[in-house]
Parts: sequence; C-alpha cells; structure tokens
Amino acid sequence: MSEEKLRFFDLSPSEFREILARNGFPGFRASQVRRWVFSRKTDSFGEMTDISKPDRAKLIGLFGETVFSGKLAAETTSDDGTKKILIEWPDGHRVEAVLLRDERDHRTGCVSTQVGCAMGCRFCASGLDGFVRNLSRGEILEQIVRLNALLDEPLRLTHLVIMGTGEPTLNLDALLPALAEATSPDGLDIGNRRVTISTVGIPGGIDKMTAADLPYKLAVSLHAADDRTRSEIIPQNRFFGIRPILAAAERYFQKTGRRVTFEYILIAGVNDSAADARRLTDLLNRKTAIVNIIPYNPVPELPWKTPSTRATLAFVRALEEGGIQVKVRFRKGDGINAACGQLRRSYRAPEEE
Repeated sequence: MSEEKLRFFDLSPSEFREILARNGFPGFRASQVRRWVFSRKTDSFGEMTDISKPDRAKLIGLFGETVFSGKLAAETTSDDGTKKILIEWPDGHRVEAVLLRDERDHRTGCVSTQVGCAMGCRFCASGLDGFVRNLSRGEILEQIVRLNALLDEPLRLTHLVIMGTGEPTLNLDALLPALAEATSPDGLDIGNRRVTISTVGIPGGIDKMTAADLPYKLAVSLHAADDRTRSEIIPQNRFFGIRPILAAAERYFQKTGRRVTFEYILIAGVNDSAADARRLTDLLNRKTAIVNIIPYNPVPELPWKTPSTRATLAFVRALEEGGIQVKVRFRKGDGINAACGQLRRSYRAPEEE
C-alpha cells in the first residue's frame, strides 16, 4: 500500500513553509515553489528547473508528481470560447468548473463549492443527483488554478464567480481560505472586488459573510418576487421566506457598502409576467439593489422553458422604468452544458441530450 501524499492546495502558505522546513528544505524554497505554481502555471514539481534535483525528488516524495490532487476527467470547449472542465477527486466524486470570456476581455472562473447540491432548485441541473459532500479549500483552489492554466501566457483570470455546483454559504470555512489564496499577491492576485459569491439566500449564511466583513461581492439568487412562486421553484424558500433574505442582504450592504446583486432566472410562464416585474420593483431597494436577469437555460430532464426575447426585453424595460438597475446575463457555454443552471457533478456530453 503506497504512502498517502500531502495535498498541496489544502495547505496554507504557513503550513507549507513549516512542512518544508521540517523536511530540511532551505527557507526560500516555499516561495520558490509557490511562484512556479501560481505565477508560472507549472503543476509538475519535476519541471521546476531552478530547484535542485534532490529537492525536486523530495517534493515528489511528499506530494507526488503534481500539485493537483484531482485528475482532469474531461474538457470541452463551446463555439463562444467557453471552456468547461470536469475534475475527479481521489474518492471518485466529480465537479465541473467553467472558464468564461467576454468582449470586455474579462476572463472569469466559475467554480463549485460542493459535490452536488442540497438546495433542490427545480430549474437547476446541479441538484438533480443530490448532495454528497463539501469540497475542501484545496479542491476549490485547484479548480481556480486549473482554469487559470487554460489561458495562454501572459493571460490570467480577471474575475471569479462562486456560482458552480453547491451552496457557497454552507461551506464558507473552506471557501474563504481558498479565495484568500486566489486573491493574494503571491497567489493568483485576482482583485478582491472582482470576486462574487452567489447564494440561494440563506439568511444565516449571508449574516456569516457580513460578520466576516468580506471584500467580495454578494449575489442572491432571488428568482421570484413572491413567496408562493419562489417556494415552487426553490423549495428551501419555505424555511426562510423572501423578506428575511432581503433583510440579511440589506445588513450586508450596510456593513460593507457593497451593493447586492439579485439574480433572477426568467422562466416562461412562471416568473416573467408584467405583474412579476411590478412585484419585483416594489420589493427591492432601488438605491442598493442590482438585478441580473438570466433567461432560463434549458435542462433536458426539466419542464421549464426559456422566455422569448420579446418577453425578456419587456420584463427588463418594466424594471428600468421602475428605477431598478438591470443587467442581462447573455448566455455563455450552453452548447456544452456550461451555462447557468446546467452544471452537474458528472459529465454529460452535448450529444447525450
């Protein structure tokens, strides 16, 4: 039975330095290795050529040939340039992560925080197979590093959205250390204000973020303007209700000064009427809220339909006339099942649809 290797990304910088010091490495070696990984996009210890061969061999003995603990099970590319990767962890479980690019040259990594999802949102593929476990800090960070490595030199990720599989506020103890590494100057150096954490809307989870006084943006997946409709498509709403969620989001704004984005997946015949737009306008604080409209991305097993372009534009216009700041998230990656609401914990090829 082979000796179990250490997981590079699960170690904080200080823990990594301590392990190297205990194993006789010179003091500068930890920073040297981290530069190879985070700045030079090198995952193989054997390729770190300014490190002595004996030290490279010792690193391989401790961690294995690569800094990655998972293996790349699949990689697909959409016609619009979106890339999706499927990572398989040593326990056999898998998660997907996505690299998105746009006309503003934003290079955004979308990562998962859990294997599966317990929220059960009825329009989303991520929870169809249920919840298995939280991801570790290293498994979250590894997704980000792998997505960054998909970009040709000298390009780097510019933004992060925590909108993959899972409910981020239920795994903040792993997520926040991973983000600290991703935003650190000696990590990937992604700007703090270019990180968005998206939640289905658990008041206690939002309050935990508020108490941490995070430098990140908060997005709340609202998707309806009344509790009856929201509970129909987001069963977890029965335990909280919209008003407590909005109150928690307002507390986040008051503490951090950062406006909250409310995500609203527009589903034909469910939440896209003129009355829905009026209710949403009356519900939100015009001074602090931004609404992100997302036309529904179809999932084969689910019955929901995408609204017409005309209905989408009418809904947006109604919100704008009510004084709400609105953005429309244009579909990216739907050709490879990488768009919002399409991520899973197991690969599904487009031809399988």
